Amino acid sequence: MKKYPATVGDIEFDKKLDDADFKKCSSEKWGHFSFQYYQGSKQFSYRGEKIAITEKLKKENIYSEKCINGYITVRFLVNCEGKAGLFRVQHMTMDLKDSELDAELENRLLQFTKSLNGWMPKEIKGLKVDYYQYLTYKIENGKVSEVLP
Repeated sequence: MKKYPATVGDIEFDKKLDDADFKKCSSEKWGHFSFQYYQGSKQFSYRGEKIAITEKLKKENIYSEKCINGYITVRFLVNCEGKAGLFRVQHMTMDLKDSELDAELENRLLQFTKSLNGWMPKEIKGLKVDYYQYLTYKIENGKVSEVLP
């Protein structure tokens, strides 16, 4: 039995979805506990901030031929080395109801998110830690109109 139960929202490794080489970090102080993106001194830890992501996204020109509206969220873990893994996708309509929007668009946004390599490790009490991060792509008329948070 684990000393502490999993935190709500923890992503468990799935050999069908996840890279076997991606490793969570651990420390004597925190064990394998993972923090959330908003914990620590900086809430968004990406080189160039969110603007760097939105500029890269514009260059990629990712869109759907379908006139769809909604949100596609990609949630993942950034480890203490700044590497991302354990990616999961959720899709919702504009009124936040679970609904598949466009599988091809979702896959392209997932691959785009996996390609981002500017994540920075967070430090809490002097230790580099793993943390959960997410990007939500707001889709209007088949195009990404905004990247959240």
